[in-house]
Amino acid sequence: MRLTFFDLDNTLLAGDSDYEWGRFLVDEDVVDQSTFARANDTFRAQYEAGVLDIHAYQRFVLQPLIQESATRMAALRERFVATRIAPIVARHAASVIDFHRQRGDLVAIITATNRFVTEPIAHLLAVEHLIATEPEIVDGAYTGAIAGTPSYREGKITRARSFLAALSIQPEHVTFYSDSHNDLPLMRWADRAVAVDPDERLAAAAREAGWPVISLRGETMPTLA
Repeated sequence: MRLTFFDLDNTLLAGDSDYEWGRFLVDEDVVDQSTFARANDTFRAQYEAGVLDIHAYQRFVLQPLIQESATRMAALRERFVATRIAPIVARHAASVIDFHRQRGDLVAIITATNRFVTEPIAHLLAVEHLIATEPEIVDGAYTGAIAGTPSYREGKITRARSFLAALSIQPEHVTFYSDSHNDLPLMRWADRAVAVDPDERLAAAAREAGWPVISLRGETMPTLA
């Protein structure tokens, strides 16, 4: 069996779903514009610099789920995916996913973004398996904490191994597509890494390692192997 992992934000999407969710909540007046937007930008900069405290970030981003009703947040999420995410699915994302599925790969999305935001996006992309950061839920309510290991940086390796163990499979070959230097641990763990519209640090690492560099956003479908 061959296994292919895809990062989500800025890989299959031409944008960041977590960041866009924050902007959406500001636009919908769910959160205070001045304080939330500023913090959202700060956390994004920390992620890009590779210094994000994922636990602090999740406490921040999960606050609306603690404060608002589940019914309201579910309705907002549905509109968010339709209006903010569907338009930024990368041009060739579906074709690349289908390429791997047609050749018999097990396909999964692995993302640091939490499951509340990403689960309907995985459905939109028709990907059954999703490994996301899991928000802690106690007595049916979000606590703001993370349950288990967040799928971020080295944690993606831990979560990937747990995923494989849960399915009782040992793939012969693992491919991983990502845009971010934060994913270098999993890219080095995989048998084959593919840099997708990479940030500068990942582009440099890809050149050094000899990894292919592709774009899922351009006019031409990339050559795959």
